Amino acid sequence: MKRAFSLIELMIVVMIMGVVYTLSISAIGRSGSAASNVTLANLKEYMLSLEYEKNVKILCLDACERCDILLDGAKHETIEKLLDKSVKTYRYEFLQGVHEVKYELYFNAEDSEEDVCFSYSIDKQGVGEQVLVEYKNAVYDFTPFFVPTLKYASLNEAVDAKEKLIQEVQK
Repeated sequence: MKRAFSLIELMIVVMIMGVVYTLSISAIGRSGSAASNVTLANLKEYMLSLEYEKNVKILCLDACERCDILLDGAKHETIEKLLDKSVKTYRYEFLQGVHEVKYELYFNAEDSEEDVCFSYSIDKQGVGEQVLVEYKNAVYDFTPFFVPTLKYASLNEAVDAKEKLIQEVQK
């Protein structure tokens, strides 16, 4: 007696292959647009998900219309409309309080000077710059190492949280 597949069994196999194919194509489509979903709230996690050897850096020039992601100094991709020129970056130090970060000059490939609107980098150990970023009525805290970026309603609220943490550590 010869055994063969029935028509129903073949139709089920074809249907399963179609579902797997559809899911894989949609996943590929989503992975290509990961940079388009980047916000300040998930910027650090996005940068840590990239593969790099020395460091990963986001560099926003001029009026922050576009920001380039640099992996080990080489341009990886561009993120459009992440920020605007209203963004401000601060560093908090226990004894000196909060002071605004002034960025260095940047010279592009044509050796022309460009204004740095925003910059943030993470080294090979996964340690990022210890900064607070104020943007659109919110303050994003990039200082914690093992938790996602914290969001506060104001710079005073962020400073109060830092001082409370320092008091807890000193106990």
